[in-house]
Amino acid sequence: MKRIFAGGVVAAFALVSLTISAQQRTPAGAPAQASQAARPQPAPYFPERFAWQHKRPDEVGMNAALVAEAVKAAVDREIAGNRDLNLEQATTFGRDEPFDAVIGPLKPRGPASGLIVHNGYIVAEWGEPIRVDVTNSVTKTFLTTVIGLAWQRGLIHDISDYARDYMPPGVDLFEAEHNQKIRWEHLLRQTSDWQGTLWGKPDWADRPEGKTAAAWPNRPLREPGTFFKYNDVRVNVMALAALQVWRRPLPQVLREEVMEPIGASSTWRWYGYDNSWVDIDGQKIQSVSGGGHWGGGMFINAYDMARFGYLFLRNGKWKDRQIVTEKWIQMARTPGPANNNYGFANWYLNTDGKQVPAAPVSAVRFVGNGNNIIYIDWQNDLVIVTRWSNGLNELVGKTIASLKPPSTAASR
Repeated sequence: MKRIFAGGVVAAFALVSLTISAQQRTPAGAPAQASQAARPQPAPYFPERFAWQHKRPDEVGMNAALVAEAVKAAVDREIAGNRDLNLEQATTFGRDEPFDAVIGPLKPRGPASGLIVHNGYIVAEWGEPIRVDVTNSVTKTFLTTVIGLAWQRGLIHDISDYARDYMPPGVDLFEAEHNQKIRWEHLLRQTSDWQGTLWGKPDWADRPEGKTAAAWPNRPLREPGTFFKYNDVRVNVMALAALQVWRRPLPQVLREEVMEPIGASSTWRWYGYDNSWVDIDGQKIQSVSGGGHWGGGMFINAYDMARFGYLFLRNGKWKDRQIVTEKWIQMARTPGPANNNYGFANWYLNTDGKQVPAAPVSAVRFVGNGNNIIYIDWQNDLVIVTRWSNGLNELVGKTIASLKPPSTAASR
C-alpha cells in the first residue's frame, strides 16, 4: 500500500510549541479555553488529483488496533452473492420480476473493498479500491446532484414546480392525467408514483406489488408525494427529465461541474441502456440510468466515491470553490413526509438512530445494491466507502470507537 506521510513528528512538535507559546501569552486568571478559541483552526485538507495523502491512524488521533478491527470486519463479511453480476441479476431480481432482461453494461465485481478517511486523510484501505465497479444505486446520488446543479443555475426554478412544465414538445413523460401532478420534489424523493413504460420497462414490473401477475399492472395509484416506493423506472424518468433540462449528456455535466474540480480520476463512466438514446437539438444522446438494476449506471472506483463523499463532508465546498450549495445539501438531507429516513435519492438518513445504531443521527449514507455505500459523518469528520460487504454498523462502530476521545455517545 502506497503511503505518503506528512512529517508527523515535526507537526506534533510545532503544535506543542504553539500551545506553550499561547499559554505563556494568556493573561493571569484568563480561562484557558479563551486563548484556544481565538487560535485559528487549520484549513481543511483537500487531496490533489493523483495525490491523496495517507496517514497512520495514530497521526490523526485514532487507535490503530480498532481501525484494524474495523477493516477486518469489512473484509470478513463480503456479501455472499455471485461475483458474476449477470448471474447475480438473473438469480435475484430475475426470480420475481418480469421484464428482467439486462439492457446495459455489466461486468464481474471485485472483492470486499473500501477505505476510511478521517480529517481528510486516508487512514485505511482494503481489497481493491482502485478497481472500477458498478456502484448500483449510489448512481442516484450523482443524478440528484446534477439536478441540484440545474437548480443552482436557475434551469429549474423550484423543486415544487411541475416536471411537465419543463418538458419540450414530443416528450411524453408527464402528459397522462396521473403523471401531470408530479413535481420535481416527488421525483427526487421517490414519491412520484409515475405510471408508464420507459426503455421497455413498465413501472409496475420493478419490485412488483400484489401477489399475482394479473394484479401487477392494476395496482392502485397514489397521490404523488404521499407514498414512498423505491422504483428504478421512475428514477430513469427523472434522469430523462433532467437531460431535457440540461440539453447535454448528464455525465458531461457531472464531469465538468463536479468530478474534475474534486480531482476524480478519468476511469469512471456513467452508462444508460442500449435503447435509451434520444435526439436533442439534432444530436443523439444517451439518457443514463439511475443504477445497475438492468445494467448501466455509474462504474467507479472507491477513491472517486470517497472524493464525492468528501465534497459533501465539506458542505459542498472544495478548496475555495462552492460546487454544491449548502442549501441544496440541507434540502437533500431533509426527510420527506412519506419516509422519515430518506431525503433525496439516494440520501439515506439516520433520523431515529435505528438504521445505523453506531452512528450519529446526523450521519448520512449514499447506498447501492451489494452494499456499495458512501458513509458521511460530519460529527466525527469521517468518510467511509465500503463495497460488497455486510456489517456497516460494525465497521462504523469500530471506526468511531477508534477516535480519541470517543465522540458519539455524549452527543447523540
